[in-house]
Amino acid sequence: MPEHPTATHTLESRPPAASVIAECLRTQATAPPCSAGARFFGREPLSADASPWYRGALGELEVARRLTALGPAWRVLHSVPVGRGTSDIDHVVIGPPGVFTINTKHHEGRDIWLGAKRLLVSGQPTDHLRNARFEAKRASQRMSVAMHALVDVAPIVAIVGARRITVRERPTTVFVMRERELVGWLTALPPVVPPADVARLVEAAAQPSTWHDSPSLEPVDVAAFERLRSEVARARSRRRGWAAVGFLGLLGLLPVAAMLAWISLVGLIAR
Repeated sequence: MPEHPTATHTLESRPPAASVIAECLRTQATAPPCSAGARFFGREPLSADASPWYRGALGELEVARRLTALGPAWRVLHSVPVGRGTSDIDHVVIGPPGVFTINTKHHEGRDIWLGAKRLLVSGQPTDHLRNARFEAKRASQRMSVAMHALVDVAPIVAIVGARRITVRERPTTVFVMRERELVGWLTALPPVVPPADVARLVEAAAQPSTWHDSPSLEPVDVAAFERLRSEVARARSRRRGWAAVGFLGLLGLLPVAAMLAWISLVGLIAR
């Protein structure tokens, strides 16, 4: 599909996870910086308040990466501001089978239990299904107004990083799946929307005014988030290095000089 002349002012150019990245960076900016000693020992650089936003951003970025495998007949919009406040829809997917909203949930290493009306994370109830239905209903209302015709929108909950998903019974109104299943599931659906109508849907969905009463697409410092990711990765590598050194030291297999050399090497590799 050809690029719109105003693409830079539409949602087509909005980076994935824009809202959560902005909130993560804003929250992290209030945290005191780590000292040189803390960095040497691999102290976690993320503040407690920024950590949930950081994990959320990683989840949305992973889903966005997966969705790039959709073919040219599909378009994906990310971090779509909706309503009147600061709410957003993680991903809006438009293609031959129709329109979908994706609510991404990053539950790395957690156990998920899915029933017809409930989704539990490590035994704790969540609002994932209710929120996904609400997002799709909201998207349908907004798109229908923009298109001057009824636009059905199907809600998806994408689970990122879960250790196990136990399905007791699948919900009838929300599709729940792992992030790695998204592309295969979407592309297996039968086409019901002609290409010309897909193009019209994309054109309407790309306009911020379709979704938000007072649209404003503030720039997001993606580079700053990538620097934060690198800092987190370096700290994690250093902690692992210290753990390995401590284990070997307990066994009496690593002299002090070798221990220090090992830590220095870990720091260099993590850079």
